[in-house]
Amino acid sequence: MAIFMQAELAGVTTEQYDELHARLRSLPGNPFEGCLAHVAVPTGSGLRIFDLWESEQALRRFNETVMPVAAEVGIPQGGMPQTSQVHNYWVPGM
Repeated sequence: MAIFMQAELAGVTTEQYDELHARLRSLPGNPFEGCLAHVAVPTGSGLRIFDLWESEQALRRFNETVMPVAAEVGIPQGGMPQTSQVHNYWVPGM
């Protein structure tokens, strides 16, 4: 079942986010496997992240990969993202 995830990253800059993304893309394999959609929105106090994952397991695998890399680029740890089971989703053009 698909999972929607949203997280508030207070104090995180777009530069930190871009560095994290670049480091994740340089890892072997595909750390984003199972991610159906991703949106990062700057706010006045940091970033707001929205993801759609094909399953809770895929989200867990990603979290195990992203957390150590996020710490390396100075993104504070803490605060659990909110997750919800998805009733339905569709992607235009697919």
